[in-house]
Amino acid sequence: MNRLVLALLLLCDLLRAETAVSIQGEDFFINGKPTYAGREWQGHRVEGLLMNSRMVQGIFDDRNPETVKNWAYPDTNRWSAGRNTREFIAAMPKWRQHGLLAFTLNLQGGSPYGYSKDQPWHNSAINDDGMVRGDYLMRAEEIIKKADELGMVVILGVFYFGQDQRLQDEQAVIAAVDATTRWVLSKNWRNVLIEINNEANVKYDHAILKPGRVHELIQRVKGMTTVDGRRLLVGTSFGGGAVPTPNVIKHSDFLLIHGNGVKGPDGMRKFIAKVKTARGERQIPIVVNEDDHFDFDQPDNNFTAAVKEHVSWGYFDFRMKDEGFDHGYQSVPVNWGISSARKKGFFELLKTITVP
Repeated sequence: MNRLVLALLLLCDLLRAETAVSIQGEDFFINGKPTYAGREWQGHRVEGLLMNSRMVQGIFDDRNPETVKNWAYPDTNRWSAGRNTREFIAAMPKWRQHGLLAFTLNLQGGSPYGYSKDQPWHNSAINDDGMVRGDYLMRAEEIIKKADELGMVVILGVFYFGQDQRLQDEQAVIAAVDATTRWVLSKNWRNVLIEINNEANVKYDHAILKPGRVHELIQRVKGMTTVDGRRLLVGTSFGGGAVPTPNVIKHSDFLLIHGNGVKGPDGMRKFIAKVKTARGERQIPIVVNEDDHFDFDQPDNNFTAAVKEHVSWGYFDFRMKDEGFDHGYQSVPVNWGISSARKKGFFELLKTITVP
């Protein structure tokens, strides 16, 4: 392929791209304008925030024949990765209408039970040598392209604890980060933020995925560029109530924090204050991209507390044992609609805060 043909192909991809995310100071911008432009709520500035939801199972599959039966749909008694992604995409326009601008996917998903001690299922877009799998990437591409069309941002996670041990060594981890970054850049998507791993401080097998060294992978992503010098924006998340470490703060484009385990809105305000103190002079955005606290009918909750501190907030919803199929965006099989009272509570409050 000669250079002219390659340039034309790249130009065509660029012209198809509709959503470009960027950062200025503490604010997110889409297509050169601040998110929720001009929007205030109860006297607090919403402009520049990136409201999101944890939807990590959008490309879920289970390569373990012993556990795949656990995810059967109630109407067919079988699991279907293709159906899961198709229903995800069908639900996206309604999320966007309610003001959702971003969601988190992860190449290794998350616990289908919300929280798990053991993870015998094999849900990974990454092989043991670090090479990424085409079937997972095809499903992810469908979602990212739809998000691009809708003006939405994808926070794309690479690793999840409980699945990272499936990679054979540190070189495989590095290879997976490089392959993922190259893939996103090659598609000329501008609506993707990279999250190296979910909750780096929790339980990872590889040292380079732990807090002391994970910044090395952040630096790798930042060092990879397109021919015109464009790179991806990147960070990594920390578990509930954990403040990102100085090395991660220094190298990240944004800070991802979690509200799990943070006790109520007063606890959230105190937690955010600690993160802002640790951030110091680096005026970069703070994003909660996982929080399992709700109380959306109350005037003061974790969501509203974060907004009033000009911190983006992310909804984390999983199904409890006694709840039906309608519940839980992380619980497989997933009903991706706004179907349960809890989902409706989140999206109605989101719409109240973000939609004029």
